[in-house]
Amino acid sequence: MTDILSQSEIDALLSALQSGDVDVEAIRNDDNTKKIRIYDFRRPSKFSKDQLYTLEVVFENFCRLLTTLLSGSLRSRVLARVASVDQVTYEEFIRSIPNPSILNVFTFPPLEGKGILEINPIIGFSIIDRLFGGPGLSSIKGRPLTEIEKNVMERISEKILAQFKEAWGSLIEAEAYLENIEINPQFTQILSPLEMVIIITINMQIGDSEGFVNICLPCLMLELISDKLNTKFWFNNSVRTKVENNSTYLHAVVEKTTLPLSASIGSSTISIRELLELQIGDVINLEHARNKDVDIYIDSGLKFNGKLGLSGTRLAIQITKMHQDGGF
Repeated sequence: MTDILSQSEIDALLSALQSGDVDVEAIRNDDNTKKIRIYDFRRPSKFSKDQLYTLEVVFENFCRLLTTLLSGSLRSRVLARVASVDQVTYEEFIRSIPNPSILNVFTFPPLEGKGILEINPIIGFSIIDRLFGGPGLSSIKGRPLTEIEKNVMERISEKILAQFKEAWGSLIEAEAYLENIEINPQFTQILSPLEMVIIITINMQIGDSEGFVNICLPCLMLELISDKLNTKFWFNNSVRTKVENNSTYLHAVVEKTTLPLSASIGSSTISIRELLELQIGDVINLEHARNKDVDIYIDSGLKFNGKLGLSGTRLAIQITKMHQDGGF
C-alpha cells in the first residue's frame, strides 16, 4: 500500500527541493530504471490473486454456514469471518501452529490428497465446554484431548466438514470426510515440507472467547479445479445453482398439491315433490347411455373423458380422451 505523506513531510520535501539537497533529475532517472521483483523459487506462487479471491469468496460462504451451525449447536453467539488467504509452504504452516493443537485430517473426493482443519485449542476447548453445559469460557491454551473430548471433537468436526459440500457447490460436487484427529503438528505429515499449500485463516468468536481456525488445502489438491477458480465462473454457477434450486423446490411443491377429481356419470332433473317422495329401491334415470364415456372434472373444469370399470374390487375410470381446454 502506498504511504501517505503528512503535511510536515510534504513541507520538508519542498524545502529540500528548493535548497538543492534533493536532485530532481536523479529522482527521474531512478523512476526510469527497470524495476526488479524478487522471486523465491523455493516458494513458487501456484495461484493468481483472482484465484485466491475466489477461494476467499467460497470460504466467506463457508463462514456463514459455520456461524449458523455452531450458533444452533452451542446455543451461543458465534461469529466467523475469513481473516486471510495465503500461499505458504507446508513446513511454514506446521511451524506456525501451536503444539498441542487440534488437527483434523480430512479427504475431499473427488479431489486428490488430504487437507487439515486446524482448530486453535482456545476455540476447541470453548466448544467442548459449551457442549458439556458450561459457559463456553476456556483458559486452557493447550493440552492433549481426553478420549471423551476427542469423541466430542470428532462429531463437531464432521459437522463442520459437512458444510464444505454446500460452500463448494458452485465449483464442484464434493464432500469432505474426517480421517483422524492429531494433536502434535510434527506428526501430521500429509505433504512434503516444501510443497505449497493454501491457508485459509478464519477468525472465530464464541461468546467471549476468540481464536483462529486454519484450513490447509494442498495446491496439488486444487490443481484439478484451477480453471474454475475465477470469480466469473463462481458467480455464474452460484446464480444458476440458486435458480435450479428454486425451480426444483417449486416443482416439488406443485407435485404435492392436491386437486379434487370427480366423474359425472350422468344427470337428471326432478321436481321437489319427486325428491321428497323418493324411497329406498327407487330408480332415477340419468339419461346416460351405458357405453357412453363419462366426463371427468379437475376442480370445476372438464379435463378428460373415460369409461367406467373395475380395478380389482374398486370402481375405476379408464381415460380415453383429453380436453386441451380444461383449464390446465
